[in-house]
Amino acid sequence: MGTLRVISGSARGCRLKTVSGDTTRPITDQVKESLFNIIGQQVEDVLFLDLFGGTGAVGIEALSRGAKFTTFLDNNYRAFGIIKENLQITRLEEYAEVFKRDAFDFLRNSPHMKYDYIYIAPPQYKKMWEKTMQILDANPDWLADNGEIIVQINPLEWQENTYTNVTMVDQRRYGDTMLIFFCKTQAKEIIS
Repeated sequence: MGTLRVISGSARGCRLKTVSGDTTRPITDQVKESLFNIIGQQVEDVLFLDLFGGTGAVGIEALSRGAKFTTFLDNNYRAFGIIKENLQITRLEEYAEVFKRDAFDFLRNSPHMKYDYIYIAPPQYKKMWEKTMQILDANPDWLADNGEIIVQINPLEWQENTYTNVTMVDQRRYGDTMLIFFCKTQAKEIIS
């Protein structure tokens, strides 16, 4: 894995610290750039939730490109510390909150805000993305009405699931990384 950096925006070029070991799944610059090309200008002034934050690279990229606020979650102590350090390096800490919490427990609570984007990139091959999606489907008020859930997994992990309150609207594959996009079911019905 090469050096992590912020690709665009106010913190462009800042090098981010990484978490040692294999407890996190850092996103490549290619996938991150593709993701933010898809989101485009819609990232400006949004609320972003980076679950399983790892290094914080995705949520920090969102902030650098104009997101209003990002909430980061990771229950790994080293990742929690690295996210805080990376926010300091990029001078974006005033636009973020970082919790050392279990994502499943966090999402089972009543939402303290509705997020425009919820990014899910859990440890691989543990079906954690599916569990996260089931919890969000049961508690969809975490997502703004026109918001999107974005899941980052290895394509080998993909399994089609049916949800009541969220619907898959797109998926993209970049080598050994897959991005799957979901929106609220009623939002898709309005668009269609």
